[in-house]
Amino acid sequence: MHWIADGGVEGYLEGRVNPQNGMPVCLQMNTCLVENTDTLFATDSSRLTHAGRSRLQQFFSSAGAFAYAIYGHTDSRASDEYNIGLSQRRAASVAAVAHSVGARVAREIGYGERRPRVPNTSAANMQQNRRVEIVCYR
Repeated sequence: MHWIADGGVEGYLEGRVNPQNGMPVCLQMNTCLVENTDTLFATDSSRLTHAGRSRLQQFFSSAGAFAYAIYGHTDSRASDEYNIGLSQRRAASVAAVAHSVGARVAREIGYGERRPRVPNTSAANMQQNRRVEIVCYR
């Protein structure tokens, strides 16, 4: 059977079988959406805005992936513990939208401030670090 790992850090594996012939196939995965959380949530909130929910519903309805991984990230302005919780709640909110349109979520993780894209040295950089990344398994 063929498998693909999602980076190997957690060792989570996701399998897939071709529905036409029952043979196992490898999944391709790619980051298919990176959305700044400022466009999805109010500051310090894990409740999606109306526009954010609509954007995600449209995305999950049309992306066409077998499954998704959702990763939440924050900037470093609060404590590490607080940021982990906020990013987990935001990932869960995004996953709930995926589930609402019938999309399969293989995993959801909140990394808080632990995986910044850029150093948290300016307001512009912190804005880049406040994001939700969605990986598509195809």
